[in-house]
Amino acid sequence: MDDRLVAGCELGGTKSIALIARGLAEMTRLGLALGGRKETFMGLAGMGDLVLTCTDDHSRNRRFGLSLAAGMKPPEALRSIGQVVEGYIGARAVHRVAEKHKVPMPIVEQLNKVLHEGADPRAAVAALMRRPISSELG
Repeated sequence: MDDRLVAGCELGGTKSIALIARGLAEMTRLGLALGGRKETFMGLAGMGDLVLTCTDDHSRNRRFGLSLAAGMKPPEALRSIGQVVEGYIGARAVHRVAEKHKVPMPIVEQLNKVLHEGADPRAAVAALMRRPISSELG
């Protein structure tokens, strides 16, 4: 889950940025656990792609998330996009890899629940926003 559901749930800019920052932290933790380099995630391939995906209205992933926040179910939202939505395809795989390597990824966990277990997107975002503030890379 990234900013697209937060945007669709109209929770405001501060919460959107908080979720993007936490998303970057999650990506970095998993990447490091798999042998990646922190610098990769701070550059265009990490932060650059994340911010673009979360803010560009041409992003299929963003449009998909906005559709979910508007009340569409994942299959209906996928049909409305009419193109491959990488976030939908990748969410389950990333969730499995994170569990296997015992890397905490609460955003991915909530996203997987929304996409593949029928959870309500607004409830998922609310659960993320209730998480206590802690070190982003802890």
